[in-house]
Amino acid sequence: MERKSTVDAFGAVALTAFALHLAFNQVVIKVTAGGFSPFFAAGLRSAGAVLVLLLWMYLRGVSFRMPRAAVPWAVVSGLLFAFEFMCLYTALDVSTVSRSSVIFYSMPLWLALASVVLLPDEGLTRRKALGLALAFGGVVVALAERGGGQISWTGDILALMSALCWAGIVLVVRVTPLAHVSPEQQLISQVMISAPIMLLLAPFFGPLLRDVQPIHIAGMAFQIIAVASLGFLAWFWLMKQYPANSVASFSFISPVASVLLGWILLGEEIAASIWLALVLVAAGITLINRKPKVV
Repeated sequence: MERKSTVDAFGAVALTAFALHLAFNQVVIKVTAGGFSPFFAAGLRSAGAVLVLLLWMYLRGVSFRMPRAAVPWAVVSGLLFAFEFMCLYTALDVSTVSRSSVIFYSMPLWLALASVVLLPDEGLTRRKALGLALAFGGVVVALAERGGGQISWTGDILALMSALCWAGIVLVVRVTPLAHVSPEQQLISQVMISAPIMLLLAPFFGPLLRDVQPIHIAGMAFQIIAVASLGFLAWFWLMKQYPANSVASFSFISPVASVLLGWILLGEEIAASIWLALVLVAAGITLINRKPKVV
């Protein structure tokens, strides 16, 4: 199916729902960390997703064979996926949902910067340049805020690294032969590669289990089924239907929702500068991805 040039009403609803889904998942990851160490939790999530996806592909008759030209890029995508979630899970373990989310969801900024360099057809307009400046300013403001709450340079840098990996995955899925394989093949290659890497590394970063309670097990089940399996399948499908930057632009909803959910559900204290950073990042991402009006 040919990719649509703009996001239609269905796409807007689906992308908004997915952005809210991801925002809630940030809270779930934070809560689940009370029972599982970050690397182990991320590895378990990928391992569980492998089983769910294998069953999904079998029942739907999706081929497990991937074109030879796409295989190296599937490996690259899987490595980026592993590093992204090792960084994100650790960031959420040592920092707040609000801080980590503002930085993590700056991904469209890095995607836009990379697109200007790697995709010649996507020029740097005045509007896009202003958006890049605003979003970058928001990230700087978030990183500069050091007062009060659960603040960690380690968490900030890891959240930033995970955002860069996410942007890298979007580019790989968009501009390499991996773009021509099914969403199921794209995703299962990522979780199959990332699961053993994270599970093998987990014992080197402290005890695997913490104080495991039913809520932590429920959180892990949510991440495996609703996020790493069916959720990411939906995201890859949307990536194939709509322009990459348009899909990425809806991610500005996630940090807003994540900050609010961190405040409401976890009682996080949010400094005024984090709200400012959130506004700058959201405004910048909106400008980066807004289509110019045709007159």
